[in-house]
Amino acid sequence: MHMTCMEVWGGSHLTEESVELGGLDAWIYSRPYGEAHAGGDVYYVSSCATGRISRVLLADVAGHGHSAAGTAADLRDLMRRFVNHLDQKEFVRLLNKTFEALPRDSFFATAIVTTYFAPTRTLSVCNAGHPRPLLYRAAQRTWELVGSHGSSAPLTNMPLGMLDITEYEQFDVQLEPGDYLLSYSDALIECDGEDGEMLGEVGLRRTLQGLGDVPPAQTIDALIAELGRRYPGKLDDDDVTLLLLQANGNEPQVSMAEKLNAAGRFARTLVAAIDPRAERPPYPDAHLANLGGALIPALNQRWRAK
Repeated sequence: MHMTCMEVWGGSHLTEESVELGGLDAWIYSRPYGEAHAGGDVYYVSSCATGRISRVLLADVAGHGHSAAGTAADLRDLMRRFVNHLDQKEFVRLLNKTFEALPRDSFFATAIVTTYFAPTRTLSVCNAGHPRPLLYRAAQRTWELVGSHGSSAPLTNMPLGMLDITEYEQFDVQLEPGDYLLSYSDALIECDGEDGEMLGEVGLRRTLQGLGDVPPAQTIDALIAELGRRYPGKLDDDDVTLLLLQANGNEPQVSMAEKLNAAGRFARTLVAAIDPRAERPPYPDAHLANLGGALIPALNQRWRAK
């Protein structure tokens, strides 16, 4: 599936899809618990008006089925509102606010939020209490965990909705063509054997390394098959979602028709915003690379997330 400009796609339902973004290929696999129509894992992908900014969200919401999936519409609205933002900090802050406003006894979420800026091949990663993603370096043919167990400020990366955190920690990963990042729900690392010992993040990394040179389009299927062989039935006990992002080295190509359609969608949101109850328009943030880089490509190279 090719993402067009200013488009948001995703949800919490059963899916197995490949998505083409600006400079980025994505593969999404999600299987709700108990063969339900929708589950507690929520995934979204968005593309900005110029095709340079791609954002991906994977959230593991406490609970299953309709009780958890009811938050998916709110997350879609938030993704659409920030579709043109290069800086993801405000998006993550409001994401936390969304869950903080829900009933405390039933809703919180862990999440991985990533924003990819195609001109510099920079992937900004924010982890809100979620299992650490795994990065495959094509040049070395090795997998590595992204992020550390702890932080100098431990309250900055709590699950969403637990505390009123004003800013979540984030860091940048430079992706070379062929590198890819795998995010996943905790069902994978909670697989346990007869001795009761869980696979864990390190065990998952070893498992991926043991798969050998599997193409990215086949990595998710190969990993699920291997875990199913080693831990029969264990992946059936929870929602299972995997999201793989690969830098393809291509420059974003946006046709004139896509540009006109994006402008039309933006204009319609401006008109709809006359109603105070309507969704807020997806204004771009004021970064020089975001505004000026759309017209002068050299300005793209000056951006680095802080």
